[in-house]
Amino acid sequence: MHQTRSEVIKALPLARKGTKYVARAMRNSSNSVPLVVAIRDMLKLANTSKEVKGMIHNKKIKINGNLAKNLTDPICLFCIIDADKTYLLTMLPTGRFSFVETEETDRKLKITGKRLVRNGKLQYSLHDGTNIASEKNYFVGDTLILNHENKTIRYIKFDKEKDVFVVSGNYIGKSGNIQNISENKITVKFDNEDVVLSKAQVMVI
Repeated sequence: MHQTRSEVIKALPLARKGTKYVARAMRNSSNSVPLVVAIRDMLKLANTSKEVKGMIHNKKIKINGNLAKNLTDPICLFCIIDADKTYLLTMLPTGRFSFVETEETDRKLKITGKRLVRNGKLQYSLHDGTNIASEKNYFVGDTLILNHENKTIRYIKFDKEKDVFVVSGNYIGKSGNIQNISENKITVKFDNEDVVLSKAQVMVI
């Protein structure tokens, strides 16, 4: 799966000039990094897509604890990739994706939807495209922390005094603390100012 360089989302830190076509993530292409871009262009662990294929074949790459299978496997915000080291995908205040070294093994995922399914269980849709079923009642906007088997380790309720990470808008890539919640609007305290944002713009962490 490929796209022209001009179609690449602004969040991907790629040069404006280069090959005409660039890999597109097989899922969540509007908010994720294709594996080949992560390994070759961002982490600089390979020089070519062929070398990345070799790393996949030799089982040297894991995404969220599972072996990578394809050059276009998607890596979403707060997902974890294991290659030479362990990295967490985050977002800079410039609005560009970036990898940082981490010791974390579990990942944080925002609940973006929920519905009732069979046997009285609830199915939750998460921001990276994952769906999980649970008997516990969480709310859209809360954050679940999952292990490699997609089992819920704990959850963070969307509430006052909780820390948040801004995922869109003018304050993207910044962390703050919820001071007030009013319907779909929240007041977030940053270092030197209070800002009103929508709930959709942040993720509790």
